[in-house]
This record gives sequence, C-alpha cells and structure tokens, in this order.
Amino acid sequence: MARSRIDYQALFAVTPSPCMVLGLDLVLVDVNEAACRVTGRTREDLLGRYLFDAFPDNPADPDADGVRNLHASLHWVLRSKKPDTMAPMKYDIPVADRPGVFEERWWSAINTPVLGPDGRVEWILHRGEDVTSFILSHPPRRGGGALSDVEAIEVELYARARELHRVNEELRQAHARERQVAVTLQEAMLHSPHLARHRDTAVRYLPAAGSLNVCGDWYEVVDLPGNRFAVAVGDVVGHGLEAAAVMGMLRSALSAVVRAVGGPARALDVLGLYARYVEGALATTVVQAVIDTRARRILYSSAGHPPPVLLHPDGTCELLDQATDPPLGARPEPVPRVQADLPYSPGDTFVLYTDGLIERRGEDIDAGLERLIDALARHARHSPERLADALLAHLGVSSGARDDIALIVLRL
Repeated sequence: MARSRIDYQALFAVTPSPCMVLGLDLVLVDVNEAACRVTGRTREDLLGRYLFDAFPDNPADPDADGVRNLHASLHWVLRSKKPDTMAPMKYDIPVADRPGVFEERWWSAINTPVLGPDGRVEWILHRGEDVTSFILSHPPRRGGGALSDVEAIEVELYARARELHRVNEELRQAHARERQVAVTLQEAMLHSPHLARHRDTAVRYLPAAGSLNVCGDWYEVVDLPGNRFAVAVGDVVGHGLEAAAVMGMLRSALSAVVRAVGGPARALDVLGLYARYVEGALATTVVQAVIDTRARRILYSSAGHPPPVLLHPDGTCELLDQATDPPLGARPEPVPRVQADLPYSPGDTFVLYTDGLIERRGEDIDAGLERLIDALARHARHSPERLADALLAHLGVSSGARDDIALIVLRL
C-alpha cells in the first residue's frame, strides 16, 4: 500500500508543543501556533528577529539570567551537535500590548540541532514548555498531607527532568575536564585586558572541528598613547597544543612590539626577526592595524594574511589589500615591510579574520572573499555581536570548520 506524502510544514504548525526554529545566527526562521499562543506574539512579530531581541531579560529583575542560560545552551548545541535538555528556568517574557511590562514565566526547554546532509548544523529546534502554573502552584510543603496521585506524577516528572539535567551536566563536565588544561592554556594566552574598553567590539574564536579546543589563531586589541589603538589577528601553521604554544609566543611578542615601535610595518619587521628563532613560527600570517581615532585613519600592514574589510553603513566594503607582504620568515633575508592607510567614518565597521572563515577546500580564495563581502553587505546594520553571529551563520561555520577561526568585528 502506497504511503501518502506527509506535509511536515503543516505537522510543525499544529504540533501542540511550543516550537521555534532558529538559524545559526539565532534569528527566528519559523514558529508554530503553540509558540505564538504561549508567548502572546504573532508570527509576523517574531519571524526574522534575533531571538534575544524578541525575548530579552526582564530589566526589572536584577537576578534575571534566562538570556545567559539559553544563549549558553544554544551555543553548546552548535558546537557539540547534540541536543541539550535545560533545567526548568525562570525566563520572563514581554507582554505584547504593554511596552516595558514583563510577565513571570517558567520554562522547560530542549534545544535540538538539525543536521544537514554534510553533518553540519543547519537549524536549531527550540521546544519550550510553559511550566509556570506547576512551579507557582507547588510551594514547598510544610509537614502536611499526602500528595494526590496527580500531584505525585507531576512531582515525579519534574524530578526526572531535574535528574536528566543533572546527568547531562555531569557528562558535559566530564568531557570538559578532559580538555580543561588545554582550554585554560588557550584562555590565558588569548587574554586581552584592553578589549573590555572597546564596547562596540565582538570577538569569536572557533578551533577546528574535532580539535582539543586549542589552535594557532589569535586576536589582540592594544590601547596606545595619543588616541590610538592596535588590532591584530594571526594564524600559525598547524593545530593543537604545539601551534597554540607558538601562537602564545608570537602574540605576546607582537603585543609588546606594537607599543614600542613607530607603526604596523615596523612591528611586523621585528616580529619576523623574532619568528626566525621560534620553532614552528615560520610561514605564520598576521595583519596588524593601528587605528587613530582623532585623525579617523587606519594604518595597516599584512604578512601574507587575508585582507581585513572596512564595512560602511550602506553595505559597501573596502578590502585593505594595499600593504601585503609574504608570511613571516618567507624571505631569505629580511626586507622592510610595506604599510598603507585609509580614512574611515564614524559608524563604519572594521572586520579582521583568519583564513578558516573564508577558505574552502578545492576553492579559490576569491570565492570566499566574495561570500564574506556579500554577507557583510546583507547585515551591515547589525550590531557587532549580531554581525559576528550572522557572518558565521552565512558562511556555514557556526559549529566550526576544518580550520581554526578568529574573528574581530569592531564598530568605529
């Protein structure tokens, strides 16, 4: 007997559990009727919105942590490609027809990755059951009375959900312990104390899929005297702890040198000399830029690195490709490196990245640059944080790639 074709769109629409489908940039791409009903929102209001713009934390609740908990779960799903069952959590939602007013809600949520044919995450299915009535109607009992059968079942289900979350956490912690030394080393080497002063800056760091969560890519932001600051990204050949160790030495050296010399080209000259005495450092690529906020100019020099991009609010882009020399140690004898500069306007966005963001096996790098520029043009008005997530999603690397990725998005 022939099986009739199932309309999965219609099935999703009438599923009784509230469900939302998120893109890799955490933008809502579909919601079912139950999700609209439980949140008091319409599809038109939700579709195309960044999840945490549509559902921010309650500003009147100083202890609100719903956004932080859900954001952590979603990004864990992207990295691990595994479902995550969250513990019941308090996450107030805005009242649709009363601006600034939030309603107390408790949720039991499961975030599930939807994988494509190539094994990469394409979507995240977020199912959030409203358990507010249960939570609020079950205050702690004080010595009295047996539970009814229904109450006993409810408490058992709630306890099992908590236990499932506990087991998931234990498994996750066991996995994390195996990598803790490597992660601690990487975090220490990537610590950038001046980064916190640049509030319109987003950074992303994605080691190659399947790695120990350490790699040879790096980013750095360094404040300089005279209304200037330096920004750099670099890429050591290789992966794992050896590449990370070389990265740490080169990053520290460049961070010190750029404070002491006259410009990006001279800083890379000195770094190149140092790299000759560090095993595994040759062929490293790096781009160093110095931004003068008073003159509104960017001075830059590149040692074999993919060109940074200056994105204008209208979506047009300029590639910073006028001062590119070979990678560190590529020349038999040191030759002074070139540098160039260009002006910028307030509201422009400066984007620096490593080649893992754009390069694909068997493809010319120009194709990757075109994809990057197209993605930047599509999302030019996004905040740096949203733009960083949108770039990773548009380029298909939100859950990692074959190569390491470092990314800086800086609103000037």
